Amino acid sequence: MITRKTFLKRFFRGIEGRNRTKYQHVKMKKVLISLDYDPSAQKIAEAGFSFAQKMKAEITLLHVLTDPKDYKLTKHVTIMGFAGDLDTSEKLSEKTLEPKKLSQQFLDKSKLYLGDNRIQTLLDEGDCAEAILKAAYKISADVIVMGSHSRKWFENTTMGSVTEKVLQNTTTPILIIPTKKQSKF
Repeated sequence: MITRKTFLKRFFRGIEGRNRTKYQHVKMKKVLISLDYDPSAQKIAEAGFSFAQKMKAEITLLHVLTDPKDYKLTKHVTIMGFAGDLDTSEKLSEKTLEPKKLSQQFLDKSKLYLGDNRIQTLLDEGDCAEAILKAAYKISADVIVMGSHSRKWFENTTMGSVTEKVLQNTTTPILIIPTKKQSKF
């Protein structure tokens, strides 16, 4: 029969002696926040920024420039200090605004809105999911923050959304911010 003292010593050392499993806290050092021109970008940026601040992590804002036809919002919108008509398809076709300049201005205004000069910005072109994965690899992101715009999140993620593509092709943890308005019961 063993004494209580001996039992507790063995318990805290582990049954196999000193080979006790130790759980290590994973430190999030770099957070990638993916933003688009949707008004919900403010919610995503604020949630990602708050998360990164609590982790004392380095923040990178990413915007992926896609086809100008995809930027069709016909109303005047203000997103984190970036104000204007987001129906850029006509303006871009007229060559009065360059898509890269417009996108960089959006990232710069977002950075200013969040109020941290240490925030890095990245601008990429092409497929959204591929660009997010490439950026996460490039900066060695410890977590990716992105939004889900769908009304039926589960259905859209199983049907091929950007979020689902990123989820399937990365081992980096993803913080998904639901952006739909909550219905009141």
